[in-house]
Amino acid sequence: MSDLPRKAVTRTAKLAALPLGFAGRATWGLGKRIGGRSAEIVGRELQQRTAEQLFKVLGELKGGAMKFGQALSVFESALPEEVAGPYRAALTKLQEAAPPMPTSTVHTVLAERLGEEWRELFQEFEDKPSAAASIGQVHRAVWHDGRPVAVKVQYPGAGAALLSDLAQLSRFARLLGPLIPGMDVKPLIGELRDRVAEELDYALEAEAQEAHAAEFDGDEDVRVPAVVHQSEQILVTEWLDGIPLAEVIADGTPEQRDRAGQLLARFLFSGPARTGLLHADPHPGNFRLLADDGPVSGWRLGVLDFGTVDRLPEGLPPTIGTALRMTLEGQAEVVHQQLCDEGFVKDSIDLDPQEVLEYLLPIIEPAQVEEFTFTRDWMRRQATRIGDPRSPAHQLGKQLNLPPSYLLIHRVTLSTIGVLCQLGAAVRLRDELTDWLPGFVSPDTPADEPDEEEAEPDGRVAEEEPIG
Repeated sequence: MSDLPRKAVTRTAKLAALPLGFAGRATWGLGKRIGGRSAEIVGRELQQRTAEQLFKVLGELKGGAMKFGQALSVFESALPEEVAGPYRAALTKLQEAAPPMPTSTVHTVLAERLGEEWRELFQEFEDKPSAAASIGQVHRAVWHDGRPVAVKVQYPGAGAALLSDLAQLSRFARLLGPLIPGMDVKPLIGELRDRVAEELDYALEAEAQEAHAAEFDGDEDVRVPAVVHQSEQILVTEWLDGIPLAEVIADGTPEQRDRAGQLLARFLFSGPARTGLLHADPHPGNFRLLADDGPVSGWRLGVLDFGTVDRLPEGLPPTIGTALRMTLEGQAEVVHQQLCDEGFVKDSIDLDPQEVLEYLLPIIEPAQVEEFTFTRDWMRRQATRIGDPRSPAHQLGKQLNLPPSYLLIHRVTLSTIGVLCQLGAAVRLRDELTDWLPGFVSPDTPADEPDEEEAEPDGRVAEEEPIG
């Protein structure tokens, strides 16, 4: 595989060919319909062919193209099975790997950033990468003190490639919309573009990872590898073994799926509360299920890649939890007023509060019950309900506004739900919201007082059953 295609003309030509291919298939589809085939069948074939080409090109280019593909890949559960099935393997590849850059390029970057004697820093260094992603690839090595480490090396020219790709993709964003029903891809591209500088800054990534590693050190549910060394374009962290979440999605047992799903939901909501940071890249390639000794119910979630985070020093906004609680309680007028106050409903828009409540309730169904099983079928129903132009939910959704401060939180939450649906996990989401989401529990609700004989030394109540 050649080096990362950095020339703008090369990358632009590959991406520019995508809408031409889309147009050609649309013409093909029109001919099929004229020939008597139903619009629904032809539409699905078009969607399948388009997706196959799209994800093939995005994976080849890495850079911003691959980053966009990874962001889209977590929403494949919203697609009809006959469309999603054939290219699910391509999506998995986007989540876990990409073609590597040449060994000579890797050595050049290491020499430039760590010094000509860079090999003395390692007892061992594997030239073949263990993983390759959108802006860098990871090599397994042994640090000079004997610790197994992961060495992330940034692709030369990654910054220019990211910006060029995302600018090109935004030009034909509307053509990509039909791939993911109910999702507007243009804001997604814009938000990815806004995060480019942070994504490329390994010092910021190291800072975010160190904060998580310190907070979750010794945690029984989550493990974050410690940072060993950082310099420009190089990040060295402790190595983390485990089952990639993509493998759990493909072949995991029901127990593994449920455990991974519960921990993923727990990390989503506990992370901001404990660190003031929201891990904002929740595609399966960034997670591992750690098979610790004992039953699956005691396994932990390994979390990687803190290149994109949302800084929330006060945790998730209490408005989210309060609005969610009020929605579950059926307080339509209060919820509507909250949405207006926070800018979700613009002053010029007049909406019926009860209709807003009816729009929201199906989306928050997982929080209404003690345990909810996330499925692709549920995700498809939601996508169809919101994405069908004939649906009242679609018409109402078009009138809602997403304030900039909530954009990344919204995307991360949707992405995590997409992964939970890929897992098909049964999750006690309400428990996680109760424990970690500010505002979800009414301030009037009395706190449970633990019995003295059941209290742990730190004051917590001992659980009778293991979490799982």
